[in-house]
Amino acid sequence: MTKKAILACSDCGSRNYSTASKNDSGRLELKKFCSACSTHTIHKETK
Repeated sequence: MTKKAILACSDCGSRNYSTASKNDSGRLELKKFCSACSTHTIHKETK
């Protein structure tokens, strides 16, 4: 079963992305572009 995951920038905390996640063991981490920082940063799943 998939759930909706909200991704937040690890540098500024801006919540830019949402994605479907099957990961139940830990938090999802992806390298995405942050429009607030104007750089590629690690985005982590928030609850």
